Order: sequence, then C-alpha cells, then structure tokens
Amino acid sequence: MCQLLGMNAALPTSFSFSFTGFAKRGGCSDKHCDGWGIAFYEGRGLRTFLDPGPAAQSPIATLVAGYPVKTHNMMAHIRYATIGNGGALENVHPFTRELWGIHFCFSHNGDIPNFSKCNPPMLGKTCEIGGDCLMYNPVGDTDSESVFCAILNALKAEFRSLPTLPVLYEFLQRLCNEIVKDDGAIFNFLLGCGEFTLFAFSWPGSRVSELEIGSLFLWVFIARTYAAQL
Repeated sequence: MCQLLGMNAALPTSFSFSFTGFAKRGGCSDKHCDGWGIAFYEGRGLRTFLDPGPAAQSPIATLVAGYPVKTHNMMAHIRYATIGNGGALENVHPFTRELWGIHFCFSHNGDIPNFSKCNPPMLGKTCEIGGDCLMYNPVGDTDSESVFCAILNALKAEFRSLPTLPVLYEFLQRLCNEIVKDDGAIFNFLLGCGEFTLFAFSWPGSRVSELEIGSLFLWVFIARTYAAQL
C-alpha cells in the first residue's frame, strides 16, 4: 500500500523536516518505490512536484526537501503500485483538478475494486445526469484518480458554487459512505480544498485500525475562504 503525509497549519509552516524523513521511506527505509509526489498551496496557487521514480533516490525530492517555503496546507504521497503502471508519471499522486476556481488535490492509500474497472460507478446526482455530461475524467489508469474524478463530478452536479464548509463536509461524508460499500474497498485519502482546508478519511477494510473507521476528518484554518459563510 502507499503512504500519505499531510499537514495543515494555522500559520505558514515549513514541511522540510517531515518530508525529508518521509521521502526516505520511498526506497530506503521502506519499499514504496513506484513514484512520489507533493502538493502545497501558495495563496490560491498550488505547486506540485511529481516523479515516477523512488523518492529516496530522486534529485527532485532533494530539491523539495530544501525548498525555502512555508504553507498552510500540503500533502505528499509515496507509491507502492497495486493498480496501474508503477512506472508511469500519469499514475503518480497527488492528482489535481480545478473546481469553482479552487485547486483540489487528492492522494489515496488502498484499493477500490469498482473504480479500477473501465466503467467505474458514478456518485450522487451524476447517476441521474449520465456519463456524457461528466467534466472530470482520469488521465492515468489508477482506481485512485478514477474515484477522485467521481467525487469532483458529484460535487459539481450537486452544487453550482462552493457550499459552506459544514454542507461540504456532510456531502463528502455521504460520498465516502457510498464508496466504501464496494466489497474489498480500502479507502484512506487526503483531499485538499484550497489554501486552508484539508479533509482526511480512513476506511481500512478488514485491516485492524486504531482510528475511528469510516469517519471524515477535517483540518481547516478558518480564514478568507469560509469566514463569511460560517
């Protein structure tokens, strides 16, 4: 399985120390050699670095670890491929898309069998709209990117513009509950929604977990994006 690193902070914070140790798990202290990526927000922009090789041997990872930047919100991913070509750049997380003028990013750990098929299921109101009207489609061949696109399509079908944070949270929890009905699903993810907001979800399937299984966790620095709506 892949591994995830996420950080959300009230004040702009450096991730260099945490990322340096995390990158070593990509082929040095652990076996996650099938690519790595990182995404961090700088204002409304999202800077991403992706590499299909092992993080522990990557000059790009070395550059990022020494990168003099602080951020409110970031995620990183090291990949151990189970579905999708392990040496393909298009299959490296985090995946990114724009919705409502906001950069969304997504990293996943686990397997979602239904979303590894050629015609994955649709979520929410997209079941009523039909596949021809869907805006988001995967570029690579992972179940992770497929489910990310399905989530964004469901959000776009449900809301014409960015909803309030409590409404967004409740809707994402419903989508997660729908996704984990898939037999054999292992669904652990980080979802970045702009500069200040990070969602995390854990569904370890049959694996033992100390976390509250099936709960959507939220870290958010309440500032410009949502202050007027809460």
